[in-house]
Amino acid sequence: MRALVSVSDKTGVVEFAQQLRSLGWEIIATGGTMKLLRDNGVEVINISDVTGFPEICDGRVKTLHPKVHGGLLARRDDESHLQALKENSIEFIDMVCVNLYPFRQTISKPDVTMEDAIENIDIGGPSMLRSAAKNYKDVTVVCDPADYAQIIDQIKAGGNTTVETRLQLSAKAYTHTAEYDSMIATYMRKAAGLNEKLFLEFDLKQGLRYGENPHQQAKFYAAENAGSFSLANAKQLNGKELSYNNIQDANAALSIVREFDEPFCVGLKHMNPCGAAIGKDVVDAWTKAYEADKVSIFGGIVAVNREVTREAAELMKPIFLEIIMAPSFSEEALEVLCTKKNFRLLQVDMTKDDSVVNQYVSVNGGLLVQDLDKSTTEVKAEMCVTELKPTDEQLTDLNFGWRIVKHVKSNAIVAVKDGHTVGVGAGQMNRVGSAEIALKQAHAAGFKEGLVLASDGFFPFDDSVTMAAEYGVMAIVQPGGSVRDEDSIAKANEKGITMLFTGMRHFKH
Repeated sequence: MRALVSVSDKTGVVEFAQQLRSLGWEIIATGGTMKLLRDNGVEVINISDVTGFPEICDGRVKTLHPKVHGGLLARRDDESHLQALKENSIEFIDMVCVNLYPFRQTISKPDVTMEDAIENIDIGGPSMLRSAAKNYKDVTVVCDPADYAQIIDQIKAGGNTTVETRLQLSAKAYTHTAEYDSMIATYMRKAAGLNEKLFLEFDLKQGLRYGENPHQQAKFYAAENAGSFSLANAKQLNGKELSYNNIQDANAALSIVREFDEPFCVGLKHMNPCGAAIGKDVVDAWTKAYEADKVSIFGGIVAVNREVTREAAELMKPIFLEIIMAPSFSEEALEVLCTKKNFRLLQVDMTKDDSVVNQYVSVNGGLLVQDLDKSTTEVKAEMCVTELKPTDEQLTDLNFGWRIVKHVKSNAIVAVKDGHTVGVGAGQMNRVGSAEIALKQAHAAGFKEGLVLASDGFFPFDDSVTMAAEYGVMAIVQPGGSVRDEDSIAKANEKGITMLFTGMRHFKH
């Protein structure tokens, strides 16, 4: 039995080769792998002694030879194949142990050149993997050091790997080469300015109990470079497994948290914030967010951008919450919260970065791709379009409301007072309906004057301004851009409301 070994990732390869030799296998190797094995006392056959041809072109050509691929591809149950090998003095190769040049690591370097990238495109490696994988009934193909132990165990037990294992390893090898080619294609296509194809790579993170509803099956796949504010990188510290809906809601909450640098807390239900607040610390932010809507937060999700302390944990514990997310939890906080076995606690990297740039949304038979909506325009006094100008306190609340309304389902209206939400109107078929929900909620909570209103889209009529005035709104921020903007401006002047146009809208469908 003969194995051809040529690896870039040399983890465990010396021990693997030593065990193969002890089991009577011959080892063929190339270049650096051959040197490593010989330096460690493993008897190795040089690939050039098999092919009768030297490595050329700086190692670019060494295994692309009939004596390699004939030995891999020949079917042991086909007499014509066996005769062809005999006539050409080709011996079987029964195992290929290959992993590929580090293309991903190379292109991840900030100063990588096209020349460096191209030199790390493996040609012979994928060819050997594909040949061995195609002939899996007779050949074992190995591309992952994690499989070494299983392979050795099976050879010890039965003289060779099982055909079931070889089929699994074949599928794994084709996956490996597909991912590799996808990386190269994506890199080269970007360099060439081509965009008519999109290749995405996601790895299974976990199976889910069910999907959006109990009769739907679901899985959670994670991108390799998921970035910060992502559940793909979250560490679960307590509680049962996340559900499909948990993941959707938690992702929405993290998108809101990303907007804020000051201590912040958001309570979220069905992908809409039900209470959000900035505070002097995590306790203050939690208290304000909870007070904003004590009813809706029941069974909801909470996210904060500061460490959860014991004091904060003591306040959260009595409330029925699905998930609490934070960059960290103090030991004392964990002692408090982990007494509730179903309390899902997630530690999430909340470092600001720009590694994730695209958003993907599946539709029937297709995929929508857009830039991630990371930009949020600062609301400034010079954006005012009315006679009455905003106060500094109003500007602070206008900025807060503007960052929150961006993440509420359209048509979206948010009412704000003193750095926290007092009313949220989401997902209505018209803007007046959303405004009515938000403002009635604010009044029911006792907030009846000095309110600030934020709208994710422009006001097509002046009716929303009229309603706002009736409910004690003193300042409004909206994108502007309606052909009837002047009607809204005139109504705001009539009612003594200051109104600002940002020039940017944030629909969230």
